[in-house]
Amino acid sequence: MLKFKSVLASAVTISAALVLAACGKSSDHANSSSAKTLNLSTTAPLDTIDISKSTGYGQTGNVFESFYRLGENGKPTAGLAKSGTVSKDGRTWTFKLRNAKWSNGDPITAQDFVYSWRRSLNPKTASPYAYLFSGVKNADEIIANKKKASSLGISAPNKDTVVVKLNRPIAYFKVLMAYPLFGPQNEKVVKKYGKKYATKAQYQVYSGPFKIKGWNGTNDTWSFVKNNNYWDKKVVKLNKINYEVVKSNNTGYQMYQQGKLDLTPLSSEQVKNLKSNKDFTSYPYSLVRFLMYNFKSKNPTNNKALNNRNIRLALSLSIDRDIVTKKVLGNGSTLPTGFVANDLASDPKTGVDFAKQQKVKNTVDYNPTLAKKYWKKGMQEIGAKKLTFDLLSSNDESDSDQLTQYLQSQWTKELKGLKVNVTNVPDKSTTSRAQNGDFDIYLSHWGGDFNDPMTFMQIPMTGTSYNYGKWSNSKYNNLVKTAGNQDANDANKRWSDLVTAAKIVNREQAITPIYQQTTAYLQNKRVHGVIHNTAGTQWNYKYTSVDNK
Repeated sequence: MLKFKSVLASAVTISAALVLAACGKSSDHANSSSAKTLNLSTTAPLDTIDISKSTGYGQTGNVFESFYRLGENGKPTAGLAKSGTVSKDGRTWTFKLRNAKWSNGDPITAQDFVYSWRRSLNPKTASPYAYLFSGVKNADEIIANKKKASSLGISAPNKDTVVVKLNRPIAYFKVLMAYPLFGPQNEKVVKKYGKKYATKAQYQVYSGPFKIKGWNGTNDTWSFVKNNNYWDKKVVKLNKINYEVVKSNNTGYQMYQQGKLDLTPLSSEQVKNLKSNKDFTSYPYSLVRFLMYNFKSKNPTNNKALNNRNIRLALSLSIDRDIVTKKVLGNGSTLPTGFVANDLASDPKTGVDFAKQQKVKNTVDYNPTLAKKYWKKGMQEIGAKKLTFDLLSSNDESDSDQLTQYLQSQWTKELKGLKVNVTNVPDKSTTSRAQNGDFDIYLSHWGGDFNDPMTFMQIPMTGTSYNYGKWSNSKYNNLVKTAGNQDANDANKRWSDLVTAAKIVNREQAITPIYQQTTAYLQNKRVHGVIHNTAGTQWNYKYTSVDNK
């Protein structure tokens, strides 16, 4: 059963990935070489280029490749595997590799995949994404240090063949195999550089369309240059992608106006002023901002209150999400139907969005009259006239101040006898408090790792590391387990299990969604062929081109 990445890891992924699509003019060179250069901005430096230790692959999916890579609409397209087949029982995958090379000219072999997976799973590596291997034979035992990494269900019968053994069928396994985490690593290079490995661009080799130049581990500028040893180099039109850390949206806008960036993310205020600009565009992301409730609160009164469904419903129905998205944020973010993101996955039979099917009436709607009714009933049930909740959030998130102020004001206005204290602290401290259960309500978020409801639905499972609120529901657990086991090979039954399970969370308001993130940009019309996905490796520049001026 999959476990989930920490909110801290998710935040790093978001900060480094959401602002990556900026495209370039070179004001000094109006020639064909400038037309093959892309200038991108990012909000934070690269934290690592070691795929076993990365907390996100928003941009590095362009330099590291796995069996597949994500194409449009979250669909896996050709990568290092020329074919992939699965056994009838869904438990054995066989990948045949194409004739591909590392950026240094070494052949990419099946053993490179075996080495990479074992390295990532080794507890000494401390991979933040190790949980994504769950379901591969012996992966959970290796993570728990009960078995050796060499027992992992991956083998290389010859240099061109990788065989993966699973404990159970994984419906989204092919999509998962587009994640760079599951790509190869060159053991010879890892051992050659030792502790230096992946600490600078030159201490790494690359399997994707580009390779990294000029990154020293801490600097604010670096480049991706075309990898001439890449197996599909003929379709790669760009020669170079320049990255620069731009922390302020105002600075980014000025650089865009000066022709130094062709795409820049916009603040809420900028969105309001620039919506009619011909260069205005937006990119959605499968990131949902939500509230987690502490079902094991150390405060006896609050523990009763937060375990009361009527009180949770009252809190949710008091939130005017239309006001939140249009006025408090004003950045184009959208309304959620439940805790699983919109446009993530669709019904295998009808094509209907999972998000539409999970919706439960009168749970995330704005209905202050009904909220007051639920509140009054809940307060009577717990025998209280007043409540004081601590609302925890990270002040490293740009919208936390606005959101917590809104929630504090709205709740105290609509719900009689409620007082809300806000604790906005740095991300590291927020995560520590959440892990220790030191909160009443936690303003959190989750960004999807792959295009399947399961990327969200593991969060509320009993016992998972990041179910910080400790909500537990046996019916929910059983439905999700059934979807991942006996119904895993029946797409329609699996889907039905997951929809039913999601409705339980939404009906109970075990997690209260507030909005789904969309980031608005100004993008120059010269840029074509950027592939953006709402989950996983969001930005794919393999087919991107820039017109001449």
